Amino acid sequence: MEAFLTSATLVALAEIGDKTQLLSFVLAARLKKPLPIITGIFVATVLNHALAGSVGVWLAHLIAPHWLPWITGAVFIAFGLWALHPDALDDDPKLHRAGAFVTTVIAFFIAEMGDKTQLATIALGAQFQGALFAVVMGTTLGMMLANVPAVIIGERLAQRLPLKLMRWIAAGFFILTGIISMLAAPGVAQ
Repeated sequence: MEAFLTSATLVALAEIGDKTQLLSFVLAARLKKPLPIITGIFVATVLNHALAGSVGVWLAHLIAPHWLPWITGAVFIAFGLWALHPDALDDDPKLHRAGAFVTTVIAFFIAEMGDKTQLATIALGAQFQGALFAVVMGTTLGMMLANVPAVIIGERLAQRLPLKLMRWIAAGFFILTGIISMLAAPGVAQ
């Protein structure tokens, strides 16, 4: 349960103002088909985060157990600092002739590659390596909590959300998670 709740909270907060949330706004405005867009976001996120979480578990097996809390803690702190930097979309998504669902799956999967929420999923997979399913479902829930309102409400939501405050809150959660991870290192809090 800790893996699920931590993953959902971190990703939901980190996603506010993230480029994939901006992509959700753009897709909603251009395609005007909320259900296929939401379904596409879900499918792309599950696929992307299952891959990312699996990479995290694999990396955790390569790292000595006494170093893992220090490395994941440092990564979370770095994500906290990264969360303070606002994202922008690189380009406008192209409508795939197969429709809104396929366009969303492709655009969202690609936009999530190398994004802070994907990299956070790798770190969460490494931290909670015995709970990969909980991590993937938690990060997916976090993405859905941030992106479904973006699709449904669209631009009006973007203008009303205090994005700067949300970035600071997300940064605080990432940094706190990093510190907690480091404090859990063997020999630190004993």
